[in-house]
Amino acid sequence: MKETSTGPHRFEMDGWISCAPFERLLNMKIVEASDGQATLKMPFLIGYAQGGGLMHGGALVSLADTAVVMAIKTLIPAQSHFATILCEAKFLLPVKKGIVTAKAKVVERQGRTLKGRATLYDDEERTVMQFFSTFKIARDTTIKGVIFQPGSMVES
Repeated sequence: MKETSTGPHRFEMDGWISCAPFERLLNMKIVEASDGQATLKMPFLIGYAQGGGLMHGGALVSLADTAVVMAIKTLIPAQSHFATILCEAKFLLPVKKGIVTAKAKVVERQGRTLKGRATLYDDEERTVMQFFSTFKIARDTTIKGVIFQPGSMVES
């Protein structure tokens, strides 16, 4: 019987602004990330479908959250440890096919707290979700157990 580790995990990332293992699992691609803004894309693969054949809301929230994370990463020192502490998603239209695009922006920063928003679009450029989130930078700000290669992996 094969044993599977449940952590803590150690791994390498292609750069500070690059997709982590979960984001790669969802086939997310970073199109652009600079100046407190980011654009990401994710395909609607069959593995992301819910029981009604639509893209699962959790997949959409993951894309939106990750887009805000990449926007934040452009503003804070590399290897800063931060996390989502609050999020709200407003689902406007179902996603039935294609590529979903997330456009995110940091909208506020007070001390260690940052707020962001993301809008998700289907491949017909219709708004399918609005996302609002709050993040907090940890006091012990250095990420441990992850090796970041120099540079970033913004993919087009």
